Amino acid sequence: MSRLKYFVRETLVSLRRNVMMTIAGIMTVFISLMLFGGILVVVRAVDHGTSTWRHNVELEVWMNVKSTQPEIDAIQADLKADPQVKSTHFVSHEEAWKIFKQIEHDNKTLLESVGPNDLPVSFLVVPTDAKFTAQVASRFIGRNGVHDVTTADKQVKALLNGIRIVRDLFFAMAAVLLAASVFLIVNTIRLATYARRREIEVMKLVGASNWFVRVPFLAEGFVQGAIGAGLAFGGVYLLESWLGGVLSRSRNLFSTFYLTSTDALSIGIIVLVIGIAIGTIGSMIGIRRFLEA
Repeated sequence: MSRLKYFVRETLVSLRRNVMMTIAGIMTVFISLMLFGGILVVVRAVDHGTSTWRHNVELEVWMNVKSTQPEIDAIQADLKADPQVKSTHFVSHEEAWKIFKQIEHDNKTLLESVGPNDLPVSFLVVPTDAKFTAQVASRFIGRNGVHDVTTADKQVKALLNGIRIVRDLFFAMAAVLLAASVFLIVNTIRLATYARRREIEVMKLVGASNWFVRVPFLAEGFVQGAIGAGLAFGGVYLLESWLGGVLSRSRNLFSTFYLTSTDALSIGIIVLVIGIAIGTIGSMIGIRRFLEA
C-alpha cells in the first residue's frame, strides 16, 4: 500500500511540475484521436449505407412480397445457370428484417407495424464482369415474381471512391498527429526524469530497481494518454449523435446511411486503447535512455 501511495504521489507531482507540457500532450492525443475516431464514424455510416454494393455486387433482384416459392426457386436457378453471373447471395425475410431494423432503429412505430414476412426477399448478384450488369439485369426485369432490379449507379460508385480518398488522407493526418503526440509525451517524460535525476541516482545507489524508478513515469504517460483518449471518446459519442440525427432526417442518397450507439461504443473503445498505448509507449521511450545511461 505504501508503494502505491508513493507511485500516485510522484505521478501527481510530476504532472503538476510539467503542467504545460502535460496539457500539450493531452491536447495532441485528443485532437489526433478525435480526427481518427471521426473518420471511423463516417466510414462506418458509409459502410452501412453501401453494404449492398460492396464485394463487387452490381445488381439486386427484388422479389414481390407475395411471390411464391416456385417463382423464387426459378429465379435462383436461372441466376446460377447464367454464364455472366459469378455468384449470388439470397437475402431471406429474416436477413431483410435485420437490415430494416438497423436502418429504422429510431422509428419504433414503424418497427411495431412491420414484420419479417412484410419485407421482400432478394438476390445480391455479382456478374463475372461489371460490363455485364445491364445485360444480366435485363434478363430478370419483368419475370414472374420479380418486383424490381436495381443496380449500383454512378453516384454510389463515385461516393465510394470519394470516401476512400478522403479516408486515406485523414488517416495519414491522424497518423502524423499521433506520432507528434508520442514525441510530446517522450519529451515530457524526459523533462521529468531530468528534473528528478539526483533523486533517481540516490534511489538506484540504495538498490532501487529500474522498474521501481520507472513506474511513476509510466503512470504519467498512461494518465496523459487516458485523459486525451477519454476526451476523444466523448467526442466520438457526440459526433455519432449529431451525424446519426442528420442522416436519419435525410431523404436523398444518404437516406440509407445510419449509425448506432454500438458503432460509437466500439469506435470509442478503439480510440481509448490507442490513446493509452500511445501514452504508455511514449513514457517507456522517454525514460529508457535515462535508465540505460
